[in-house]
Amino acid sequence: MDELALYVLDITMNSVRAGATEITITIEETDDTILLVISDNGCGMTEAQLSKLSDPFFTTRTTRKVGLGIPFLKMLAEMTGGYVKVESVHESVSEEHGTTTTALFYKNHVDFIPVGNMTDTLVTLINGSPEINFTFIHKMPEGEVNFSSEEIRSILGKDISLAEPEVLAWIRGNIEDQYNEVDN
Repeated sequence: MDELALYVLDITMNSVRAGATEITITIEETDDTILLVISDNGCGMTEAQLSKLSDPFFTTRTTRKVGLGIPFLKMLAEMTGGYVKVESVHESVSEEHGTTTTALFYKNHVDFIPVGNMTDTLVTLINGSPEINFTFIHKMPEGEVNFSSEEIRSILGKDISLAEPEVLAWIRGNIEDQYNEVDN
């Protein structure tokens, strides 16, 4: 994967598979760094699962025997001088369960990969899981892009799915417009 947006998609799909109903994706860019934080209220991970997270041959998925998202994200962040930290509380431990993945990248490093198309990533996530409340915040020195599926759902009502083509087209246009405003 050659874009950060694809890692966001991969890590966020872990949250979806963990049964999350609330997922927040935050990207904070400075001139020198990108801080990525993905947090959810999914089932969380046990201490044993957390300890194996960097092992590419560990996954909780039954459809395949490897899990490369976190190990590759960690490798990419560390190659730029950054880090990846995963914190998780399993549902057996607390009602306040979920997982937070934090990654720091240094943008001026030769191994830094571009952010990529976050609009496509968000639209893909919403189309695949329209019932989940996705919150997206991308802070840049030039401005900010925000999206909340909960806000859209409150306007549309419960009878209209966010996966409807017209709704997805509006969401795509809204996010693209925000990015265009920041770029100008």
